[in-house]
Amino acid sequence: MTNWLKPDWPAPSRVKACVTTRDGGFSLPPFEGLNLGSHVGDDPLAVERNRQVLTSTLACRPAWLSQVHGVHVVQADPGRVDEADASWTAEPGVASAVLTADCLPALFCDRAGSKVAAAHAGWRGLANGVLEATLDALALPAEEVLVWLGPAIGPAAFEVGPEVREAFVASHPEAGQAFRPSVNEGKYMADIYQLARIRLAARGIHAVYGGGFCTVSDPRFYSYRRASRTGRFASLVWLAG
Repeated sequence: MTNWLKPDWPAPSRVKACVTTRDGGFSLPPFEGLNLGSHVGDDPLAVERNRQVLTSTLACRPAWLSQVHGVHVVQADPGRVDEADASWTAEPGVASAVLTADCLPALFCDRAGSKVAAAHAGWRGLANGVLEATLDALALPAEEVLVWLGPAIGPAAFEVGPEVREAFVASHPEAGQAFRPSVNEGKYMADIYQLARIRLAARGIHAVYGGGFCTVSDPRFYSYRRASRTGRFASLVWLAG
Protein backbone atom coordinates (compact mmCIF):
# COMPACT_ATOMS: atom_id res chain seq x y z
CA MET A 1 0.00 0.00 0.00
CA THR A 2 1.42 3.35 -1.02
CA ASN A 3 0.73 5.21 2.21
CA TRP A 4 1.87 2.59 4.70
CA LEU A 5 4.85 3.88 6.64
CA LYS A 6 8.40 2.66 6.31
CA PRO A 7 10.40 3.55 9.44
CA ASP A 8 13.20 6.02 8.87
CA TRP A 9 16.06 4.50 10.86
CA PRO A 10 19.53 3.20 9.98
CA ALA A 11 18.61 -0.46 10.36
CA PRO A 12 20.63 -3.06 8.43
CA SER A 13 19.21 -4.07 5.08
CA ARG A 14 17.85 -7.43 6.22
CA VAL A 15 15.70 -5.72 8.87
CA LYS A 16 12.29 -4.94 7.37
CA ALA A 17 9.63 -2.85 9.08
CA CYS A 18 6.25 -1.35 8.28
CA VAL A 19 3.35 0.50 9.88
CA THR A 20 -0.05 0.06 8.29
CA THR A 21 -2.63 2.81 7.92
CA ARG A 22 -6.39 2.76 7.34
CA ASP A 23 -5.76 2.59 3.60
CA GLY A 24 -7.38 -0.37 1.86
CA GLY A 25 -9.08 -3.26 3.57
CA PHE A 26 -12.62 -4.51 3.90
CA SER A 27 -13.90 -3.19 7.23
CA LEU A 28 -17.04 -1.06 7.30
CA PRO A 29 -17.61 2.04 9.48
CA PRO A 30 -16.73 2.72 12.23
CA PHE A 31 -13.76 0.43 11.52
CA GLU A 32 -13.57 1.62 7.95
CA GLY A 33 -10.40 0.55 6.20
CA LEU A 34 -7.68 -1.91 7.11
CA ASN A 35 -8.63 -2.75 10.69
CA LEU A 36 -6.33 -5.50 11.93
CA GLY A 37 -7.71 -5.76 15.47
CA SER A 38 -9.80 -8.86 16.10
CA HIS A 39 -10.98 -7.70 19.55
CA VAL A 40 -12.72 -4.41 18.75
CA GLY A 41 -16.13 -5.62 17.53
CA ASP A 42 -15.46 -5.65 13.81
CA ASP A 43 -16.74 -8.41 11.51
CA PRO A 44 -14.28 -11.30 12.00
CA LEU A 45 -14.36 -12.12 8.30
CA ALA A 46 -13.38 -8.56 7.42
CA VAL A 47 -10.50 -8.67 9.91
CA GLU A 48 -9.30 -11.97 8.48
CA ARG A 49 -9.40 -10.57 4.93
CA ASN A 50 -7.52 -7.48 6.12
CA ARG A 51 -4.84 -9.65 7.69
CA GLN A 52 -4.55 -11.60 4.44
CA VAL A 53 -3.94 -8.30 2.63
CA LEU A 54 -1.18 -7.55 5.11
CA THR A 55 0.63 -10.87 4.82
CA SER A 56 0.39 -11.00 1.02
CA THR A 57 1.70 -7.43 0.73
CA LEU A 58 4.61 -7.80 3.14
CA ALA A 59 5.47 -11.48 2.57
CA CYS A 60 5.99 -12.19 6.27
CA ARG A 61 4.18 -14.16 8.96
CA PRO A 62 3.00 -11.87 11.76
CA ALA A 63 2.92 -13.21 15.31
CA TRP A 64 -0.17 -11.55 16.76
CA LEU A 65 -0.50 -10.93 20.50
CA SER A 66 -3.37 -10.63 22.94
CA GLN A 67 -2.26 -7.30 24.41
CA VAL A 68 -3.13 -6.49 28.03
CA HIS A 69 -1.12 -3.32 28.81
CA GLY A 70 1.45 -5.39 30.67
CA VAL A 71 5.18 -6.04 30.41
CA HIS A 72 5.30 -9.71 29.37
CA VAL A 73 7.56 -10.44 26.38
CA VAL A 74 7.45 -13.65 24.32
CA GLN A 75 9.33 -15.16 21.43
CA ALA A 76 7.25 -14.44 18.33
CA ASP A 77 5.30 -17.45 17.08
CA PRO A 78 2.81 -17.06 14.19
CA GLY A 79 1.20 -20.34 15.21
CA ARG A 80 -0.30 -19.02 18.43
CA VAL A 81 -1.64 -15.85 20.04
CA ASP A 82 0.19 -15.20 23.31
CA GLU A 83 -1.03 -12.88 26.04
CA ALA A 84 1.83 -10.39 26.01
CA ASP A 85 2.68 -6.83 25.02
CA ALA A 86 5.94 -7.43 23.21
CA SER A 87 7.65 -10.13 21.18
CA TRP A 88 11.07 -10.75 19.69
CA THR A 89 12.44 -13.07 17.03
CA ALA A 90 15.61 -14.11 15.29
CA GLU A 91 13.76 -16.26 12.74
CA PRO A 92 13.67 -14.87 9.19
CA GLY A 93 10.19 -14.21 7.84
CA VAL A 94 8.51 -14.11 11.25
CA ALA A 95 7.27 -10.63 12.15
CA SER A 96 7.01 -9.26 15.66
CA ALA A 97 3.80 -7.24 15.51
CA VAL A 98 1.78 -4.97 17.79
CA LEU A 99 -1.62 -3.35 17.31
CA THR A 100 -2.29 0.21 18.47
CA ALA A 101 -4.68 3.15 18.23
CA ASP A 102 -2.92 5.84 20.37
CA CYS A 103 -0.56 3.67 22.44
CA LEU A 104 3.10 3.77 21.47
CA PRO A 105 4.50 1.07 19.17
CA ALA A 106 8.26 0.61 19.54
CA LEU A 107 10.34 -1.41 17.09
CA PHE A 108 13.79 -2.79 17.97
CA CYS A 109 16.68 -4.30 16.06
CA ASP A 110 20.42 -4.69 16.45
CA ARG A 111 23.10 -3.27 14.20
CA ALA A 112 24.05 -6.76 12.99
CA GLY A 113 20.48 -7.58 11.94
CA SER A 114 20.32 -10.71 14.07
CA LYS A 115 17.24 -9.98 16.23
CA VAL A 116 14.15 -7.78 16.10
CA ALA A 117 11.33 -6.98 18.51
CA ALA A 118 8.12 -4.98 18.77
CA ALA A 119 6.51 -3.59 21.92
CA HIS A 120 3.10 -2.09 22.70
CA ALA A 121 3.46 0.72 25.24
CA GLY A 122 0.44 2.45 26.62
CA TRP A 123 1.23 4.68 29.57
CA ARG A 124 0.80 1.84 32.07
CA GLY A 125 3.03 -0.53 30.18
CA LEU A 126 5.58 2.19 29.59
CA ALA A 127 5.63 3.19 33.28
CA ASN A 128 5.86 -0.44 34.38
CA GLY A 129 8.80 -1.23 32.11
CA VAL A 130 7.65 -2.91 28.89
CA LEU A 131 10.50 -1.32 26.92
CA GLU A 132 13.04 -2.47 29.48
CA ALA A 133 11.53 -5.97 29.49
CA THR A 134 11.88 -6.08 25.71
CA LEU A 135 15.54 -5.09 25.98
CA ASP A 136 16.06 -7.84 28.55
CA ALA A 137 14.50 -10.39 26.20
CA LEU A 138 16.73 -9.29 23.33
CA ALA A 139 19.83 -9.64 25.56
CA LEU A 140 21.94 -7.37 23.39
CA PRO A 141 24.61 -4.80 24.33
CA ALA A 142 22.99 -1.37 24.62
CA GLU A 143 25.29 0.16 22.03
CA GLU A 144 24.09 -2.40 19.47
CA VAL A 145 20.38 -1.62 19.79
CA LEU A 146 18.33 0.64 17.50
CA VAL A 147 14.78 1.69 18.38
CA TRP A 148 12.10 3.34 16.26
CA LEU A 149 9.06 4.95 17.89
CA GLY A 150 5.95 4.67 15.75
CA PRO A 151 2.68 6.62 15.52
CA ALA A 152 1.10 7.36 18.91
CA ILE A 153 -0.95 10.04 20.60
CA GLY A 154 0.91 13.36 20.39
CA PRO A 155 1.77 15.72 23.26
CA ALA A 156 -0.89 18.23 22.21
CA ALA A 157 -3.62 15.58 22.64
CA PHE A 158 -2.44 13.39 25.53
CA GLU A 159 -4.08 14.87 28.62
CA VAL A 160 -3.52 12.83 31.78
CA GLY A 161 -4.12 13.06 35.51
CA PRO A 162 -1.49 13.61 38.20
CA GLU A 163 -1.30 9.88 38.92
CA VAL A 164 0.22 9.31 35.48
CA ARG A 165 2.91 11.91 36.08
CA GLU A 166 3.64 10.44 39.49
CA ALA A 167 3.98 6.93 38.05
CA PHE A 168 6.82 8.08 35.80
CA VAL A 169 8.54 10.56 38.09
CA ALA A 170 8.69 8.03 40.93
CA SER A 171 11.25 5.94 39.06
CA HIS A 172 12.75 8.57 36.74
CA PRO A 173 12.66 12.09 38.23
CA GLU A 174 13.76 13.56 34.91
CA ALA A 175 10.45 12.38 33.44
CA GLY A 176 8.87 15.49 34.93
CA GLN A 177 10.11 17.43 31.90
CA ALA A 178 7.78 15.36 29.67
CA PHE A 179 4.69 16.86 31.35
CA ARG A 180 3.31 20.39 31.15
CA PRO A 181 0.20 21.76 32.86
CA SER A 182 -3.01 21.44 30.89
CA VAL A 183 -5.53 24.25 30.51
CA ASN A 184 -7.72 22.01 32.66
CA GLU A 185 -6.74 22.46 36.29
CA GLY A 186 -5.02 19.47 37.85
CA LYS A 187 -4.31 17.83 34.50
CA TYR A 188 -1.13 17.51 32.46
CA MET A 189 -0.21 17.17 28.80
CA ALA A 190 2.19 14.26 28.41
CA ASP A 191 4.79 13.58 25.72
CA ILE A 192 4.85 9.79 25.39
CA TYR A 193 7.77 9.96 22.96
CA GLN A 194 9.92 11.88 25.42
CA LEU A 195 8.94 9.49 28.20
CA ALA A 196 10.05 6.54 26.08
CA ARG A 197 13.35 8.20 25.21
CA ILE A 198 14.06 8.94 28.87
CA ARG A 199 13.50 5.34 29.88
CA LEU A 200 15.56 3.99 26.98
CA ALA A 201 18.39 6.39 27.76
CA ALA A 202 18.42 5.13 31.35
CA ARG A 203 19.27 1.71 29.91
CA GLY A 204 22.00 3.14 27.68
CA ILE A 205 19.91 3.15 24.50
CA HIS A 206 20.57 6.38 22.61
CA ALA A 207 20.02 5.30 18.98
CA VAL A 208 16.32 6.15 19.09
CA TYR A 209 14.45 7.33 16.01
CA GLY A 210 10.90 8.18 14.99
CA GLY A 211 8.36 10.05 17.07
CA GLY A 212 6.63 13.25 16.03
CA PHE A 213 3.35 11.60 15.03
CA CYS A 214 -0.10 12.17 16.50
CA THR A 215 -2.69 9.47 15.90
CA VAL A 216 -5.46 11.70 17.25
CA SER A 217 -4.97 14.44 14.66
CA ASP A 218 -3.75 12.28 11.75
CA PRO A 219 -6.71 10.59 9.99
CA ARG A 220 -4.44 7.99 8.42
CA PHE A 221 -4.45 6.16 11.76
CA TYR A 222 -7.04 4.72 14.10
CA SER A 223 -7.34 6.64 17.36
CA TYR A 224 -9.21 5.45 20.44
CA ARG A 225 -9.21 8.94 21.92
CA ARG A 226 -10.70 10.39 18.74
CA ALA A 227 -13.36 7.67 18.44
CA SER A 228 -13.66 5.04 21.16
CA ARG A 229 -15.23 2.55 18.74
CA THR A 230 -12.45 2.15 16.23
CA GLY A 231 -9.96 -0.25 14.68
CA ARG A 232 -6.27 -0.94 15.18
CA PHE A 233 -3.28 -0.52 12.89
CA ALA A 234 -0.16 -2.67 13.02
CA SER A 235 3.53 -1.98 13.47
CA LEU A 236 5.71 -4.88 12.37
CA VAL A 237 9.40 -5.71 12.16
CA TRP A 238 11.02 -8.85 10.73
CA LEU A 239 14.21 -10.25 9.26
CA ALA A 240 14.47 -11.02 5.56
CA GLY A 241 15.59 -14.52 4.67
